[in-house]
Order: sequence, then structure tokens, then C-alpha cells
Amino acid sequence: MASSRKVIITCAVTGAIHTPTMSPYLPVTPDEIADAAIGAAEAGAAIVHLHARDPKTGRPDQTPEAFARFLPRIKQQSNVVINLTSGGSPTMTVDERVRPAATFKPEVASLNMGSINFALFPMLNRYKEFKYDWEQPYLEGTKDLIFRNTFKDIEFVLRTCMDNETRFEFECYDIGHLYNLAHFLERGLVKPPLFVQSVFGILGGIGTHPEDVMMMKRTADRLLGPENYRWSVLGAGRAQMPIAAQAAAMGGNVRVGLEDSLWIGPGRLAESNAQQVTNVRKIIEGLGLDVATPDEARDILKLKGGDKVNF
Repeated sequence: MASSRKVIITCAVTGAIHTPTMSPYLPVTPDEIADAAIGAAEAGAAIVHLHARDPKTGRPDQTPEAFARFLPRIKQQSNVVINLTSGGSPTMTVDERVRPAATFKPEVASLNMGSINFALFPMLNRYKEFKYDWEQPYLEGTKDLIFRNTFKDIEFVLRTCMDNETRFEFECYDIGHLYNLAHFLERGLVKPPLFVQSVFGILGGIGTHPEDVMMMKRTADRLLGPENYRWSVLGAGRAQMPIAAQAAAMGGNVRVGLEDSLWIGPGRLAESNAQQVTNVRKIIEGLGLDVATPDEARDILKLKGGDKVNF
């Protein structure tokens, strides 16, 4: 991993965590999602991590039809690597969640590596009213929500996409998820180089202390072998940029975007995904590092290429 000093920026442009009430800048419609992805790529993102939403309500929508409304436009207007979520929303079944990746055969798909409590309910305290009637119950429901990713579920996603040459962004929310990934590596169901995304700051997973970041990296090195994976990080909320800076200085890659944080500074909403990409790019280049282009990211991660997707 240390042989390349090119830092891959991933931008997760909308996600399924934040609701429309929380920010007027959260992409919801197909045009907004496409514009956000293209803008992030122009700002320096090599990969865009994509979810879809109902354009009328902003609710997460994991149907292939929802993704079909923006994928061709992004591909036509950008060379960016497209990464489709198989996480969808924690309230969805694994069969629902994997359908876009199975249908469109992207270069990269995300894959959550273990079940966790996935608590969003603390956000309720920030808002007195909500724009849509689904938002408050959705957030309240996470007090009693387990984001299910059993070994059977994970293997189902892997085998569903096995013949598509799709590689995975392995999302690891806690130390145990690295052990789960090591299990699948030992069984030969995943193959290096693994793209390991360490997730910090979701209530129910690992925290955002610098020691948490160090521990995730040390454990991944020990379990997977530094030569077998490419490390990336995302910090939720206010931890986004500090954790990105720490990881970049440690030789890692970074993920930003409005899925992970709505903010660009204390009390300041980010007005676009591109704004966050620009900010983290300044941090990376300030450390004397170079930002990877999409084709350089394809080489680092050994991806199949944008000409082999099904959209």
C-alpha cells in the first residue's frame, strides 16, 4: 500500500442516512444526483459512491429503475469510477439492497461487513418539524434497529456479483468487521487487493478518536496483510475532515460527501459535494501528496474498467 502515494478520493453524494429536512443541498432528484456526482469528479473525486432516492419525497429508493435515471448520464459526462451501494438503507432486505449492483454490474459496489446497531435517532433533537412525514418515524425507528449483515447475507452479495468482475468497497464499522473480512479472504471468496473502507462515528460502531483510527489500521494490517488491501476512511459528521487528514498522512485514501456529513465547517452546511472534495483535496495536497485520477484508481484497485459495466 505504501508504494503508491496517489490518494483516492471517494465521494458519497447522497446516501440513506440524512433526510431532506436536514439540508437543502442534499441531492434527491436524478438530475441532482447526477450533477452532484459529475461535480465531485470535476473537483477531484476518482470514485463516486451512489444511492438513489424517490424524487418526490427524498426517501431512499433501491430499485434498479431509480438508479437507471442517473447512471447513463454520469457515465456519458465523466470518466469517474461508479460505485453502487449494496447497503441501501438499514431497513431494506439484502435481496433489495443488492439488486442495483446485480443489474448494472458496476466497477465497484459497497458491501457492509457485519451487523450493527445503526442509530440515527440523536438527529431528532435538532429539528422541530420535518418536510416529509416519513422522516421522523424513520429516525425514531433506529432506536430499535439492527442493520443486518449476517455471514449468509454477505456471502449472498458476494456470490450474486461474483461473475460480474465487480470489486467491493468493504465497509467496516467496527473491529469485528475486519475479522469477518479476513474470514472471507481465508475462504477465497474475496481476492486482493481489497478496498477496505473504515467507517468512524456511526452510533453503534467504532468512534472517532484518533486511537480508533490507529487501531483499525493496525488490526487490518495484522489480519489482512498490508500488501493485500488498500485502506480508506470516512468520518461521520464533524469528524469527516480530521479523520481524512489523519488517514492521508498515514498512507490511506479518503471518502467524503453529503452521505457522511452535511457540513463544511462548524455551523456551516456544505453547499455541494464538490465543496467537500475540494476541501479534502487541499488537505491531501497540503501534505505533499497527489490525488489519484479515475484511471489511476482503477489501476490501484485493479478494477475491470468502465467499458465493462451494464449501463
